Amino acid sequence: MFRREEECGGSFWISYADLMAGLLFVFILLIGAIVSKSVILKSDLQQKKARLEKVTQNLQEKQKRLEALRHNLTSSEHKLESKEETIQRQAHTIALKEAEIKKLKKMLLELNTCADALNDKVVIVQRLLKETNASLQGAHKALERYKGKVLVLSNAVKEANATIAQKEAKILALLNALDEKKTRYDTLIAKLRKQKAQIKALTGIRLKVIAALKEALGKKIDIDKKSGSLKLASNVLFDKGEATLKEAAKATLKKVFEEYIVTLMEDPRIRPYLKRIVIEGHTDSDGGYLYNLRLSQQRALAVMNYLLTLPVAKKYDLKPLMSASGRSYVDRIVRNGKEDKEASRRIEIKFVLKNDDAMQEIEKVLDAP
Repeated sequence: MFRREEECGGSFWISYADLMAGLLFVFILLIGAIVSKSVILKSDLQQKKARLEKVTQNLQEKQKRLEALRHNLTSSEHKLESKEETIQRQAHTIALKEAEIKKLKKMLLELNTCADALNDKVVIVQRLLKETNASLQGAHKALERYKGKVLVLSNAVKEANATIAQKEAKILALLNALDEKKTRYDTLIAKLRKQKAQIKALTGIRLKVIAALKEALGKKIDIDKKSGSLKLASNVLFDKGEATLKEAAKATLKKVFEEYIVTLMEDPRIRPYLKRIVIEGHTDSDGGYLYNLRLSQQRALAVMNYLLTLPVAKKYDLKPLMSASGRSYVDRIVRNGKEDKEASRRIEIKFVLKNDDAMQEIEKVLDAP
């Protein structure tokens, strides 16, 4: 009987020990679950913190890019259209980032709610979660700093928007100025085209006169192809250093001059445009400028005085039309980089057309600012 009681008492204690062991195991599992949950929550918080830091860094980079964009807007106004598109893209990006910030704030609010609920449930394991709590406090401080940075960034965005609005106003003013300049440019182009047509018509008259001279004189008299002037060598007309016309040269000069003048005065394609006949004297570079200037003037005057005594001069009343000019060695002839002194010493009989003065006036207009 006593043995039975002893057996019953031993089984009772064994069952009690098993029960306590089971309860201890359950308690350990509960503690492990709570610790695991805490570790997972801590890891999740660290990930959130890393994401927040990354977002903060991205926002700082975006702020730097925005500042660089404002600098580019100031230094590169000639690329206003492309910069305006870039600003719009940046503004869109900032708007997206603001939306992300709002989402993060919402996530942080939810996270704080979860943390509060977890604090109510993990009173038993507070000692084990001191390190986690310290990390959470650091996260809260980081969030506070982040909120301050967000506020600063928001102010910067407002200032940037104000700057963009000012730039848009400047862009509009520039576009208006460009339209006005384009109108002035079109007017100027039309004016230049008209003047170009006038110049072409006026220069065409000289070409027609030269062509008419060549046609009338043929090979009898050699005239300059560009200016239509009649060139006579000085050594044929004058002795060296002298301004007295040679008697032997007068007959040749008379014949050449008469044919040249008759063509100018009687050709209906030339006479209406003829304004003046100029006798020019030219020398080589031997001697001083003033000496050669005086010699060239005296020779030109000697030729003109003789030509005015001819019957053809009286017939066409050339005296009001003729003038003499000395050019010294200003227009000497240079061939292959070397002066041709014999060709430089010459007398030129040339004509001046009525449109030559008009050509000069048009050139002044074209050269005017």
